[in-house]
Amino acid sequence: MKIADINLGERPVMLAPMEDVTDQSFRLICKELGADMVYTEFVSADALIRNIAATTRKLAIAPAERPAAIQIYGREVEPMVEAAKMVEQARPDILDLNFGCPVKKVAGKGAGAGLLRDIPKMLEITKAVVKAVNIPVTVKTRLGWDHNSKIIVELAEQLQDCGIQAITVHGRTRSQLYTGEADWETIARVKENPRLTIPVIGNGDITTPERLVEAFDRYGVDGVMVGRAAIGNPWIFSDMKQTLLHGKVERPLSLADKFAILRRQIAESVDRIDEYRGILHIRRHLAVCSLFKGIPNFRDTRIAMLQADNLERLWEILDDVEHRILPAYLEQQN
Repeated sequence: MKIADINLGERPVMLAPMEDVTDQSFRLICKELGADMVYTEFVSADALIRNIAATTRKLAIAPAERPAAIQIYGREVEPMVEAAKMVEQARPDILDLNFGCPVKKVAGKGAGAGLLRDIPKMLEITKAVVKAVNIPVTVKTRLGWDHNSKIIVELAEQLQDCGIQAITVHGRTRSQLYTGEADWETIARVKENPRLTIPVIGNGDITTPERLVEAFDRYGVDGVMVGRAAIGNPWIFSDMKQTLLHGKVERPLSLADKFAILRRQIAESVDRIDEYRGILHIRRHLAVCSLFKGIPNFRDTRIAMLQADNLERLWEILDDVEHRILPAYLEQQN
């Protein structure tokens, strides 16, 4: 699959942009574990042009994570164009336009998925941004605003006419948020449209290597984007790439490997911010980490882990889980 001149290889798997999740450390880890392309946290155009420090920091891309995309969102043409020019100076491989974020603070203000209720404005923004920059522009969006307005097949054509180089489709409407099942049949209809020539990337409910293979084999998409399933579980990319290449996971990561990756995430979060806020930031990963799923009577340990506010205490809890609690549970399973 190619986006403009960027060759992502056969059946690429990508890390989706997620607020407070896809910081540079997490992107690098996912890249090392097999992600073919990574996306930054989404960036507010309005905050970027006001030079809000926390926003401008999101533009930093390390050489090792390329190819990488920076995603922006906004509701007006001029700020989006100005922000796109600023993003271009940060030299991402791709500029992605967020027309899919469903959360109220974004969509409720007419940005993200909110633009699914104002298609002329969405197309105006897209056309203006494509014209303003010299890097490939792509779009991530949803099926439509609600069940009665699944407009994505026609919309994808319209966006292509604006000059985008690829489209990512999340298989839900805005009104669904993240509930229900992703509608991959409709994503397939986008791909099957003979008038659409740009790559179609599917997104939604890709939680296992088996579902990834199905997305390619049954629905025919050019690429797949993995989002929430990677939170607390970045090694999912290793399992997915091995399954695509060999039909199975030939070399699963050991528990020690996974705990080392988790500790790296924590340490790099602390180094990037500070001890207290770095631990706060990583709690979202800890809360859903696949290492802890299924362990009986784990509630008190989980609470202690999520309440830890210093590294010494957090390392102590993780050591106990890795070397005592988890081995005892696995031994019972066998």
